[in-house]
Amino acid sequence: MDIEWLRSLCLSFPQTTEEEVWENDLTFKVAGKMFAHSVLIPAPVWLSFKASEESFAELTERAGIIPAPYLARAKWVALETKDALPPEELSVLLRASYDMVVAKLPKRTRDAISLGRAALRKSSRKKPPKNPSAAKKSRKKKKPSR
Repeated sequence: MDIEWLRSLCLSFPQTTEEEVWENDLTFKVAGKMFAHSVLIPAPVWLSFKASEESFAELTERAGIIPAPYLARAKWVALETKDALPPEELSVLLRASYDMVVAKLPKRTRDAISLGRAALRKSSRKKPPKNPSAAKKSRKKKKPSR
């Protein structure tokens, strides 16, 4: 298991983006929300990701897996080594992390993710006002009173 394996897995999830942060870290996001974070250089923690309440408790009891620094209160776990979990189990946990993040997104964004990128861009635009005449009134400049 290496960074290319991780990248290919995470980028296979719908609408996932990757972003290099702090020059040596790689973050995977959906709709701008993180679901996994990895380092590109040797560090005390190789990979962090969101876990369910149950998984968090179970995983942190295993060797090589700790509560993620700074994110443990949000139920993120951190792998200290690349072999802390077998690839099959890790791929299931990363997909679960992605799904948990997507589930907390607004319905409109979730729908756009399921429809594809074009719909996601469209959904990010502002909604038109429900009453067009009210919008026109608010745009008119008031004349100063004398």
